[in-house]
Parts: sequence; C-alpha cells; structure tokens
Amino acid sequence: MAAAAATTTTTARTTTSTCRVAKPYSSLAASSTSQLPFKFNKVTSRSNNSIRCTLTRNPFSVTEMDVKTESDPALWQRPDSLGRFGKFGGKYVPETLMHALSELETAFYKLADDREFQEELFGILKDYVGRESPLYFAERLTEHYKRPNGEGPLIYLKREDLNHTGAHKINNAVAQALLAKRLGKQRIIAETGAGQHGVATATVCARFGLQCIIYMGAQDMERQSLNVFRMRLLGAEVRAVHSGTATLKDATSEAIRDWVTNVETTHYILGSVAGPHPYPVMVREFHAVIGKETRKQALEKWGGKPDVLVACVGGGSNAMGLFHEFVNDKDVRLIGVEAAGHGLDSGKHAATLTKGEVGVLHGAMSYLLQDEDGQIVEPHSISAGLDYPGVGPEHSFLKDEGRAEYYCVTDDEALEAFKRLSRLEGIIPALETSHALAYLEDLCPTLPNGTKVVLNCSGRGDKDVQTAIKYLQI
Repeated sequence: MAAAAATTTTTARTTTSTCRVAKPYSSLAASSTSQLPFKFNKVTSRSNNSIRCTLTRNPFSVTEMDVKTESDPALWQRPDSLGRFGKFGGKYVPETLMHALSELETAFYKLADDREFQEELFGILKDYVGRESPLYFAERLTEHYKRPNGEGPLIYLKREDLNHTGAHKINNAVAQALLAKRLGKQRIIAETGAGQHGVATATVCARFGLQCIIYMGAQDMERQSLNVFRMRLLGAEVRAVHSGTATLKDATSEAIRDWVTNVETTHYILGSVAGPHPYPVMVREFHAVIGKETRKQALEKWGGKPDVLVACVGGGSNAMGLFHEFVNDKDVRLIGVEAAGHGLDSGKHAATLTKGEVGVLHGAMSYLLQDEDGQIVEPHSISAGLDYPGVGPEHSFLKDEGRAEYYCVTDDEALEAFKRLSRLEGIIPALETSHALAYLEDLCPTLPNGTKVVLNCSGRGDKDVQTAIKYLQI
C-alpha cells in the first residue's frame, strides 16, 4: 500500500487520528489519495495496556469513490485482479485470514481448468443433486396475468426447488466441499439463515464424510425448526447465535470468528455471493449453472433468449446464478427483488439496495443498511433468507451501472404470492422466492404481449409452512 499521511490531535487521554491513504477500493486509482470516510478515536486506559477503538462516520459522498467503468458489459472486469467489482468487493479481513483466502483463490482458479475436478462435479450435480432442473411453463400463472384483451407475458419458472435438499444452495455446497477435500480440510463450517444453506452443507458433509458445524441465529432457529432438525439428522452440529439480532448477520460473524481461530484445519463454505474475495466470484461461478441451463432450455423451447429474468435478493446467490450468464446480453432485463418487510418507511425491512449506503461488512465493500454512525441497522423480513443487512458486491456494482434493476415487496405481498402460486400451480414456494413472485403483480401489467419472463424458483416452501400458518387465514 502507498505510504499514509496522518494528522494527529491530542487531549489528556484521547488521540484522534485521521489518515489519507490510497483508495483501497479503486484498482484504477492506485496512485491517488483520498480522505477515509471514517475517523478513529483511540482511547487509552492508564490502568492497563488495552486500547479501545470506536469508529465514527465522517460526512462523505459516495461519488468520491466512483470508478470509471466501460459502458459495454462485455468489457467489465467482474471482478478485477484484486477481487473488486468497480469500487465494491475486496478483502477487508484480519491478517490471519489472508493466507487462507489466497490459498482458496489459487485452488479455485486452478480447479476451473482441472478436467478431473470438473467431471467429478458434473457427475455429482447430475446424479446426486438431480440437475438439470426444469424450465417450467407456468400456464395458470400466465393466465392469471393476462389482460382483458387476452394479451400478457409468458411466465416460466426455473425449478431450483426440485434440487436435492429443495433449493439452489446445494450447487455451491457440493462444489465447495469438493474444493475443501482438495485443500485437505476435514472440518467444515457454514452460516445459515433460512436453513437451506445449512441443510445443503450438512448434506454434502454427510456425503463426503466431513465434520460439519453450522452457525444459525437463535431467532432463525425458532422460525426454521424443521431445517434445524434436518441438519442435526444429517450429523451436523448446529450452534445457536444469540448475539446481536440473532439472525443471519450474526451467524455469519460467528462463522468468521470460528474460521479465524481454526483456519489451518477448517474450510468456510460461505453460502452467498458476499464476503471477501474470492467468495463472491466463487459462489457465483458454482451457481452459474442456473443461467447456463436457462439459456440452453430457452433455446430449445422457443428458439431464443428470455426477455426478463426475475429473482429474489438477500445476499444474492440465486439471482447472480441466474443473471451471470446474461449480463452481457443487454437486451435481457435483470430484476432483483428485495424484502420491504413492513414497508420502506417503517424502518423494518431488508431492502439493502433500495435504502442502503456504501460500507464494509463481512470482509467486502457493498451497500449496507446502516445508521449515521455507520452502525448496522437491524433488518427485517418474514423470510429468514432475506433478513440480511448487506448484499453481494456484484449486485451493488450492477445496480450502480444500471445493468440490473432492484425493487422490493412487503411481507404481506410475499405471503399473498406464496398462496397464489400454491393454488394456481400446485407449487409451494419458499418465502424468499415468494418475494420475486409478488413483484409480478407490478411487472406483468407493463410488459408487451408474449414477453418471456423466467423467474428463479429458488427453493420450496416446506420450511416456511409454520411461519405462514401464523399469518394466513386459510
């Protein structure tokens, strides 16, 4: 890193330091300097040698960090050599994790060209996971959205809910378990919110004979008790996290702490396109099979591409798995749907890309829900899988570049969509998926006749029935 210049002011017991360093978020401006958007107040106790640091937020404009990007998506670096998507992403981690991340990055890129690894992964996805998943024409849902003149879009569901374990999460879990074996790591840790990633991780650990520890927020364990039982049945140890909001954010923090402590023997199977590099690109690539199959199936079914892709977004793995294949196809709309909870004005939501600001969480720079002091704001969603105050850095990049659109729907709207798909198609969707389904209410009336819409049905709703019972009058 370039040399840093610092100015210091001192009182009796408090030292305030403000630094100017090379922008850590801009690979295109390595030689320039910029005022950090934070101020460190160091308070040193006279009674011992400990130092407590508080972090306060200085006023700054996100535009100060803007990185010039080519207008043609085909020329974008996603990510660049430093693991950044424009100004987003990167590695903001303790020094103890840097070697493990470098080792993981090297192994990931090496295995990308390893024919034996790719054949083993393909065989497991085909015979164990059950890929490829169908691209299903939702005939009655399509009929539901026809206008009085009989016109309307054609709606297809990418059936990731039919995968082994009932969601898209197994794609990434299988691949990372194989990678962990190549690295010689026999102990696996993971975080989970809705429980689907935890179940997928526990499943592959049982399949490959690996020790498995899952961190899950205590609140999520209560509302996803079925998945907690499934993980334990599969042989995993499920550790409840009671700190903070006792949800996904806190489970992720605990998993990272475990990894820092046990980095030599442990591989962390992070479940979304979030976290430090190389996780965002690695998880995306392991889920990219969703979009690749969609392109192939669309060509077989109607001889072309989808016009619109729709997926729910929490951390964003299922959406990025679908979107990635089509980012360079500028004529294909990419739509992500976040959780508006009780409403954007209520303060009880998880609409990170809609209402968030740029910050750093869990090792990467992205949009976050935070207050004036840069402290994380508690998110809310009826869906445990969307109840997260951050989002994958590539989603933040696609939002800023205008390549993808992001909207949000409330708990009530998601519950109605949960019921609607169940009754129209005989498919009970996950509450996460229900958010994407709910946005069809706003989207479909605006689309020309015959528009081909592919919605990623990212998971099945068995796990959410107990939650839905509390709210739906049936």
